Amino acid sequence: MISKTVLVLAGPFAEGLSATRACAALTRGLTADGHLESDACALEQDLGARAGSTSKPLEEADFDRRMLAARAIVIACAHLDDHTLGGSIAFEAATRARQSGVPAYAVTGEDSLDRFEARIVDLQVILEAGTSRELGATGRKLATLV
Repeated sequence: MISKTVLVLAGPFAEGLSATRACAALTRGLTADGHLESDACALEQDLGARAGSTSKPLEEADFDRRMLAARAIVIACAHLDDHTLGGSIAFEAATRARQSGVPAYAVTGEDSLDRFEARIVDLQVILEAGTSRELGATGRKLATLV
């Protein structure tokens, strides 16, 4: 049986929009039609920034177990740029998903990756959203793609 759960991994999104609120907004959109369930994982670190240890926050969130139980993951971070390609939690999460055969999608306030860079990270789709309302709409759009 294919899982109905989508793992939403979010960091702080925009000014005034915490990781928890970003997860909640995306989850509302993803689950609006009742066909999908969401496993929200809010991390207070900027997922797109280079981090000293990318593994520790993911291990503390039991990311691998949660990812393997999901049909897909959605990585939500404020910015995706060429710095995201190495040393960031977003890149580590996308890499683990790719290696495990779990599709990864991204939602970001600002996408600065070119097509080649996005392919390296192996994201199925990158969507832009900057507000809670836009995140909800983006979640509804993702629900049709997952």
